[in-house]
Amino acid sequence: MRLAPLLLSLACLATWADDSLNDGPYVIHQGQTSEAAWVCQGQVQRLPVQAGGKLAIPCGELKGLALNRSNPVAPDIQPQPQRWAALSDIHGQAGVFQTLLKAQGVIDGKGNWAWGKGVLVIAGDIFDRGPTVNEALWQVYQLEQQARAAGGAVHFVLGNHEAMVLRGDLRYIHPRYQAVAQLLGRSYDQLYGRDTELGQWLRNRATVLKLGDTVFLHGGLHPELAQAAIDLKHINQRFRERLGASKAELAQDPEASYLMGSKGPLWYRGYFLPERATLADVNALLDRLGARRIVVGHTTQRELVSLYGGRVIGVDAGIKDGERGELLLWQDGKLWRGTMDGRRSELAAGEDSGGVLPGQE
Repeated sequence: MRLAPLLLSLACLATWADDSLNDGPYVIHQGQTSEAAWVCQGQVQRLPVQAGGKLAIPCGELKGLALNRSNPVAPDIQPQPQRWAALSDIHGQAGVFQTLLKAQGVIDGKGNWAWGKGVLVIAGDIFDRGPTVNEALWQVYQLEQQARAAGGAVHFVLGNHEAMVLRGDLRYIHPRYQAVAQLLGRSYDQLYGRDTELGQWLRNRATVLKLGDTVFLHGGLHPELAQAAIDLKHINQRFRERLGASKAELAQDPEASYLMGSKGPLWYRGYFLPERATLADVNALLDRLGARRIVVGHTTQRELVSLYGGRVIGVDAGIKDGERGELLLWQDGKLWRGTMDGRRSELAAGEDSGGVLPGQE
């Protein structure tokens, strides 16, 4: 019974490990020197790079990449911007991600930042499932640079699939990346290890971000956290300390085990699924946070959803399927639903109070 899945996996690997495979870069730091590893038409190329320098692009769709001179720790709290947008769960669908941002004017026709002082938040899960994870990571990395130069910002907060990959749980990677890892002589998680550019950048991201009166994270904050002060800086620091830790290691650290477990910010689904948090639970969390709303991904819906009278917004609108996606926008004091055809409609708060949602009866 176990032979069939193995043969299927080997067949998928063979499909991608041929002379049509292009991928990269994977920037690896080695003491005072660094190199960018690429797979171009199934062959490995390694080119020297420098911090802050532009990368030579021997193949693929990425253009104009330059490395950060450093990767500082992402902020925990930021002031209210003029406007912001949010989405989540890209899951290796870089094309859908770009199409949606272009349609809503966040980037231009060449994929460059076009939103001035606006702020874009990606609420976790770029990794796994789809075939263009690396491209999506570099797109976000590059947009972060461009937005900063324009007076805006891009914030990527971590999701459960980032945590999974960084600890070596590779169950959901696309076969393309099995082939890439084999060619580059590293396990897939090591391609984002602590000695790599994207690995260092990822490990300095936040897990929870408060932007003005809105809190962004991947899964959700469990009502139990309202029983004490919620220290976002402490939560983010604990995640940075324990990213990559095994379950056995986490078992020796009760606080980290809780935060990285099913009730923690990466995994909690209690705003959507039974037993759902109550309206009183959500209000208590918002009071503790000094916030008006919580924006989360992780639990896929057909479209953006407004729950608890607009106090919780779900932005996982199915980008992972590779066919659709939606963008939540806040501007002029209103929330808008942006779609891939360029249209926007105001997002109604709704009357949900924590009961059974349609489709769960």
